[in-house]
Amino acid sequence: MKAVVPIGMILAMAAVPAMAQSGSAAQSGGAAQRQKALALEEAGKITEAEAAWRAYLKTHPGNPEPYAQLGLLESHQDHYKQAIPLYRKALDLDPRVPAVRLNLGLALFKDGQLKEAIPEFTELLKAAPPNSPDAQRLNILIGMANYGLAQYPQAIPYLKTAAANDPPNLPLRLTLAQSCLWSRQFQCVMDVYREILNLNAESAEADMLAGEAMDELKDNEGSTKMFRAAVAANPKEPNAHFGLGYLLWTQKQYPEAAQEFQAELANNPSHTQSMLYLGDTELQLNKADEARPWLEKAVKLDPSLWLGDLDLGIIDSDAGRKDEALRELEIAARLKDDDVDVHWRLARLYRAMGRIDEARAEFDKASKLNKQADETLYQKIANGRKRQPPPKDQAEPSGSTAAPTAPATQPNQ
Repeated sequence: MKAVVPIGMILAMAAVPAMAQSGSAAQSGGAAQRQKALALEEAGKITEAEAAWRAYLKTHPGNPEPYAQLGLLESHQDHYKQAIPLYRKALDLDPRVPAVRLNLGLALFKDGQLKEAIPEFTELLKAAPPNSPDAQRLNILIGMANYGLAQYPQAIPYLKTAAANDPPNLPLRLTLAQSCLWSRQFQCVMDVYREILNLNAESAEADMLAGEAMDELKDNEGSTKMFRAAVAANPKEPNAHFGLGYLLWTQKQYPEAAQEFQAELANNPSHTQSMLYLGDTELQLNKADEARPWLEKAVKLDPSLWLGDLDLGIIDSDAGRKDEALRELEIAARLKDDDVDVHWRLARLYRAMGRIDEARAEFDKASKLNKQADETLYQKIANGRKRQPPPKDQAEPSGSTAAPTAPATQPNQ
C-alpha cells in the first residue's frame, strides 16, 4: 500500500547543528577563519558561509568539521544528494562523531535512500541509552524507513517500541497498525486499535484499519460495522465510503453500495475505484445506460482496471455490438487471464460470432478455473491508493518536503 509516512514525525528531526559535530573543529592557526564561517552560517548567509568553509578547508584538509558544516548547509537548502558525500567525507576523517552520522542518515532518508539510511541509524541506536530521547528518535526513523520500503514486519518492532515510549502519539500508532495489517498480523491490528480508541474514540482511520483486519479474518459483519463507524466519525475520510461500499458490494447489497460509491466520488471526483464499482453496481442492478459512463471514465483514467473492460464487453455483447464487445473482452482477458467470468463471456461471444474453435478453447479455459474470491478490502484500498491522486483540498502544500511512501506490494486489480 502506498501509505504516506507521517511527515511530522520526520521533519521534526532536523539535522544537528554542525558546531556540535566535531571535537577537532578548532585547529591551531585558523580559529578566526573558523569563527567567521560560523558567524556567517548563524546569520543565514549561506553562500558566504559556504565560501568561508571552503577557504578554511584549504588550510585544514584533514579536519572533518568543514565537510560536516558544508553538508549541513546543503541540507538546509534541501540539497540532500550534495550533502551526502560531504557527510561521508567527514566520517571518513573521523567516524567517532555521532551527530555527523545522524545527519548523514537524515539526508539519506529525506533523499529517499531509505535502505542506505537504515544502517546509519542502526549503528547509532546500538550506542544510544535505552529509553532515551535519542533512542526514541532512532526507533522512529528505523521503523519509518522500513515502512517506506514496504518491509512491514521489520518496521513493527521499532514502531512498537517507539509507541510504547510515547503513549499519546496517535500518528505513530496508526502507522504501526498499518504495518501490522500489511504484515497480516491481524491481532496486532486489533491490539493497536484498542490503544487508539483510548486516545481518540472517534478515529475514522482506526475504524477503517480494524475493518480491513476483520475483512481479512472473514468477519463480514464486524468489518462492515467498523466501516460504518468510520463513515459516521468522519464522512470526509478518504476511502471510508469506498471501503464500506466495497464491503456491501461483496455482500451483493447493491443499492446501498451505490450510495457509498457516490459519496466517495462526492468527496473525491477522481476516485477511479469508486467509478469502477459504481459502474459495476449499476450493471448488477440492470442499469446498463447508467453504468456505461462510469466504466468508460474509470478505464480511461486507469487502463489496468480489467473489470471495467469486462463490464463494457457485457454491455456491448448484450446490445448486439459484437465487434466492440470482442475488443473489450479480449482486453479484459489480457489483463486478467485467470478470471473464469472473462473466459466464459468471451467463449459465449465467440460462439455467437460463429468462431467455434475459439469458443471451445475459451470454454475449456473457463472450466479449468475456479471462481476467485473477491479481492480483500485492504488489497482493494491499497491498489486504489497506489494510483489515486489526492483530492485538491488534501494535496500537500507547495514547498513542503515529501516523506517517503510505502510502495504497494499487493496484486493489481
